[in-house]
Amino acid sequence: MSDGAAGPYAVTVGPDGALWFTLVHAGKIGRLAPPLDGPASSVSPSAAEEEGADGVEFALDPLSCGPTVIATGPDGALWFTEYRAHRIGRITADGEVGHVSLPTAEAGPFGIVAGPDGALWFTETAADRIGRVTTEGEVSEFPLPVAGAFPSAITAGPDGALWFTMNQANAIGRITTAGRITVFPLPTEGSAPVGITAGGDGALWFVEIGAGRIGRITTDGGITEFPLPDPEARPHAITADANGGCWFTEWGANRIGWIGADGELAECDLPTPSSEPHGLVQGPDGAIWAALETGALARLDPASLPRPSAPPTTPPGTRRS
Repeated sequence: MSDGAAGPYAVTVGPDGALWFTLVHAGKIGRLAPPLDGPASSVSPSAAEEEGADGVEFALDPLSCGPTVIATGPDGALWFTEYRAHRIGRITADGEVGHVSLPTAEAGPFGIVAGPDGALWFTETAADRIGRVTTEGEVSEFPLPVAGAFPSAITAGPDGALWFTMNQANAIGRITTAGRITVFPLPTEGSAPVGITAGGDGALWFVEIGAGRIGRITTDGGITEFPLPDPEARPHAITADANGGCWFTEWGANRIGWIGADGELAECDLPTPSSEPHGLVQGPDGAIWAALETGALARLDPASLPRPSAPPTTPPGTRRS
């Protein structure tokens, strides 16, 4: 990025085939178009049109709004949470920006995902609620049964429900589109789950930033935890790939990791020390793209990953809820 302090935080693939990402400190949304094999440019939309540049940043108002997680909506636009402005944002592929205010003050929206019902679902970290916003801007909120849970990431599950992490409640939550909530406590105390994704094996995969583990939960509540070689790695975000595995960032260890459906692991060090990797996604080029909060997008060729190591014979932290 042109500004190393802009804070790339989350990244996704847009409906236009480009990478869209949040700049949490700069109050901007960025777009990086194919070809995706070079550095992003930081230019105005008009300059991008004139010069044919691949990278564009769209400024938000106010710049202190704190855009955090971004996802493609069912309406062909990108939707994102504004953690500090306590709003939900929307940006079209041509850069038109809109906002939706939330009924609950100081809600702290964080995770967001398109649901199976044609709406966007999001977490409210400071309000212990799960929110739903239609593409017309109508908002509903569903209180959690646990106080101080700090709901964080959210994803659409293979069962037609939404699954989310409860960072301070040490649990995984599930909410149906009708608003029915189920809570699944995790076996490891202090695991502090953050990122979550739907895996290719029909289960949900999540990261435990407090325990240095990758977790897996089936739709009927069976939980398995896989410890990372470095217990202080602080895994932060996770995304499924097209081959049945999941990629994750190790915020505390400056690495990108991969885990297979059977628990085999592989890791790759990032070349820039202390780059603070957060969100990641598999791009349209097949590469893994990660947002580094210190000011860059990283591109990892999956073929360059070291050979995975086998999982333990009996994975620890296995439990049927």
